[in-house]
Amino acid sequence: MRLANSFCAKTLNGVCMAATERLVVADAGPLIHLDELASLGLLADFGTVIVPDAVWREVERHRPDALLVAARFLQRQTVSGSSPLVHALVPLYTLHVGEQEALHLCMKHGDSLLLTDDTAARLAAKSLGISAHGTVGLLIRSIRRQTRSKPEVLALMREIPSRTSLHIRWSLLRSLIAEVEAAS
Repeated sequence: MRLANSFCAKTLNGVCMAATERLVVADAGPLIHLDELASLGLLADFGTVIVPDAVWREVERHRPDALLVAARFLQRQTVSGSSPLVHALVPLYTLHVGEQEALHLCMKHGDSLLLTDDTAARLAAKSLGISAHGTVGLLIRSIRRQTRSKPEVLALMREIPSRTSLHIRWSLLRSLIAEVEAAS
């Protein structure tokens, strides 16, 4: 299954955020954190976001309303088959079941984008040649896509420590905020 997206936006560091014909698979973090920021609508730009069963259950347990808010563009999917490469990385990165299922789906479908805020999942994705982006990157992307204004995104970024359960070093967040402020 391939989902068509007709964009290739750049992040602030010049890395392509998404390309055409890319499957988008979500881990729980961005679904939960974007809901905490009342910003789940940002995912609608992807058309459909695939959510593996284990991730769905995790979001259902921690933030059930997120699944209702985003129901029109989230698609729950059972993972059938698995990648030996993902299995090999599980002990190395201590990947949870949701992260494993998300990576299996990405491997199964080839060119894909993993939405995750988990550092270990990002490192595993990088090892597998899978693009991975998180909540902050999605917020920044919304400025380029003109779905949120720069002042709105900056306000949301400043609220991350108090409104969300996202674990991000304050120094890194402050640096990203400065980059967004400086960007034209």
